Amino acid sequence: MNRILLATAAAAVVLAGAPALAHHSFAMFDQRKIMTLEGVVTEFQWTNPHSFIEMDVTSGGRRVHWSIELNSPNNLRRQGWTRTSLKAGDRVTLRLNPLRNGVPGGLFLDVRLADGRTLDSGLPKDGTPVNVPQL
Repeated sequence: MNRILLATAAAAVVLAGAPALAHHSFAMFDQRKIMTLEGVVTEFQWTNPHSFIEMDVTSGGRRVHWSIELNSPNNLRRQGWTRTSLKAGDRVTLRLNPLRNGVPGGLFLDVRLADGRTLDSGLPKDGTPVNVPQL
């Protein structure tokens, strides 16, 4: 009985820690590439653990939907964002690190709004990867 209880407790500890390890990986983004998109916001998701900008970009007569991952609302608020910083229909120019697998999405760097204001991520814009262990 004690072995079963000990094994169950050990498994619970390992499983509880797994999401925390996976959650902070930036490996899916090619942080050495920076793309610039011009398009229309379709949705701004002010959600935990990460906010998202959903936007449509028209290129070569074809519309492509992009999903861009941002920081958490708590961190964005410290950077001057609010839940109404972006709205559906806003025309924006946005820079991001694209997904490595080619799917239209990426890691948010900054966005220029139609009125000329810029909202920033605080991440490096020079191709320096973040959250990568130095060996």
